[in-house]
Amino acid sequence: MEDYTFSVELGKIVNEFKLEPVYVFEKYEKTKIVTNEVNRPGLQIAGFFDYFYNNRIQVMGRVEFSYLEKMTSEERKASLEKLFAKKIPCVIVTRDMKVPEEMIEVAQKYNTPVLKSKVTTSRFVSALIAFLNVELAPRQTMHGVLVEVYGEGILLLGDSGVGKSEAAIELVKRGHRLVADDAVEIKRVSDISLLGSAPDVIRHFIELRGIGIVDVKTIFGIGAVKNVEKIDFIINLELWQDKKQYDRLGLTTEYTEILGINIPSITIPVKPGRNLAVVIEVAAMNNRQKKMGYNAAEELNNRVMSGMAKHDDEE
Repeated sequence: MEDYTFSVELGKIVNEFKLEPVYVFEKYEKTKIVTNEVNRPGLQIAGFFDYFYNNRIQVMGRVEFSYLEKMTSEERKASLEKLFAKKIPCVIVTRDMKVPEEMIEVAQKYNTPVLKSKVTTSRFVSALIAFLNVELAPRQTMHGVLVEVYGEGILLLGDSGVGKSEAAIELVKRGHRLVADDAVEIKRVSDISLLGSAPDVIRHFIELRGIGIVDVKTIFGIGAVKNVEKIDFIINLELWQDKKQYDRLGLTTEYTEILGINIPSITIPVKPGRNLAVVIEVAAMNNRQKKMGYNAAEELNNRVMSGMAKHDDEE
């Protein structure tokens, strides 16, 4: 069953893809699109409506128009009327093809927007689905900091005052980029991917205790910020606890679940004298190395086990 928790206005799609209105009505831009599924109504034009979902955008290309052209004017109008009578949100015609008069008449009758694109059908459908996946993605806001370090999207989590923003500003000084500070809006754009960004109001700003609000883009330049970034790795920062045992080898990979996706994560203890920025850089590079198939902890473990086996053989 499809999830209709979020929606995107048709006007935003029109602006994004530079669609040309063929028939529209007043305030048509406010039409809500609630699903990322897109339909090419070839079967529906032929009269088959089983499992048809009328809340999907209908995209017509050369195949559909070739079929319509073989009909008489009356047959074409009757076929299109069955489709438009389902109260679909809109029809988008691709390849800049001429829209038949019968379609415009039926669109006026059922007050359904008809739009045109110059892009080929397959390319347009792919781009539209990708756009809708982001706009309609399940999402949540988390208290944290998101930075890009050596191409890795690092989400810093931890209690307020633990030093997330201070670490982020040091990373920016070292050439990395800030995505979001304090509030991170996270979207699940696929079954394996999370994208993080900052709310519009606080984008590119960072709060440093004792200084206040700092505009990172203005102070450090446009290259120091990024609007959106995939979340590859999570670092939990916590104040150092003397009696707590921290992982010193990294043989076991831990995960943090966000929106149903498990993201690799580690916990880094914070205490005076530790250079958090350097530690985070090394963690980012180490995580990248693991994704490329090399695990330093496993390599050390293999060497130790190999050495022990060799020693036993000599005895």
